[in-house]
Amino acid sequence: MIPMSTQISKSLIALFFLGMFVTGCNTNIKQTADNDIKFDSIRVDKTYHLLDNPDNPNCNLQLSFTYPTKFSDKEILKKIQNDFVLSYFGENYENLPPEEAVAKYTEDYLNNYKELEADFKAELKKKDDLPVGAWFSYFEMSSDEIVYNQNDILSYTVSFENYTGGAHGSHAYNNHVINLKTGNAITEEDIFIENFQDSLAQILIDHIAKQNKVENPKDLENIGFFSVEEIFPNGNFLVDGDGITYTFNEYEIAAYVVRETNVFLPYAEIQYLLKKDSPIYQLTMDN
Repeated sequence: MIPMSTQISKSLIALFFLGMFVTGCNTNIKQTADNDIKFDSIRVDKTYHLLDNPDNPNCNLQLSFTYPTKFSDKEILKKIQNDFVLSYFGENYENLPPEEAVAKYTEDYLNNYKELEADFKAELKKKDDLPVGAWFSYFEMSSDEIVYNQNDILSYTVSFENYTGGAHGSHAYNNHVINLKTGNAITEEDIFIENFQDSLAQILIDHIAKQNKVENPKDLENIGFFSVEEIFPNGNFLVDGDGITYTFNEYEIAAYVVRETNVFLPYAEIQYLLKKDSPIYQLTMDN
C-alpha cells in the first residue's frame, strides 16, 4: 500500500507540471515585438548673449532629435529619415541628412537671434528706466518621441516650445504616423471610410465634454473653448495598440489658457468608421 504522503506528493508534482503546461500554452497570446528599425539621438544646448556679452540678454536653444538610423529597406529608411527631418525642422531643411539638418538649424537660430543686436543697441541708447532684457531673452526647446513602434506602424510626436518676447511663449505638439511597409505617412483618408468627418467630430466633442466634466458639450464654450460646432478631425493624430489619440494645439479649438487638448478614442468606439483594408484595422482585432 502506497503511503498517503507519497500520494499527495505525486499529486502535487502532477499539478505543478500541468500548471507549467497550461501556462506555456498561454505565453503566445497577443505577443508583439517592436519593428526592426533602429534609432539614434542628437542633443543640442546652445546659449548666445547679445553682443557676446554675458551681462546681456541671451537666447537658449535646446533640442533632442531622435531619428531612424537602420532599417532593412534602405529606400524606405531614406523616406522615413526625411519625414523625421521635415516634421522636426521644417521645409527649409527637407532632404538634408539628420546631422546636417541639426547643425544648420542651430546655426540659423543663433544667426537670427544676432539680428536683434542692432535693436538692442538702440534700446540701450534711450537710457530710460525700462528694463529691456525681458523682451530680448529668447528660448526654444524641442524634442520628438516614439509613441508606437509595432505591426509595421510607427507613431511619433514632435514637441515644440519657444519664447520670443511678449506676454507668453507658444507650444505645439505635432503627431505623425508612418506605414513602414511603404515609408509613407498614414492619413485620415487612409484610415477612415468616406464621409467620416461628422461622425468622428461628434465622438471627439463628446469625449472633450466628458474630459472637462460638462454634461452639455455646448457648455464647453463657457470654460474657454471656441464654437463647439467648429471642432472637427484635424489630421493631428497618433495610433497605438489601443486606439487613436487626437491633439488640438493651443488656440486651435480653445483659448491659450486651456492649452492643448488630447482626445483618446478606443478602437472599439470608432471601429465602424475604419476601412477594413486600412493599415491599422488589424490593431482593432487585438482589442
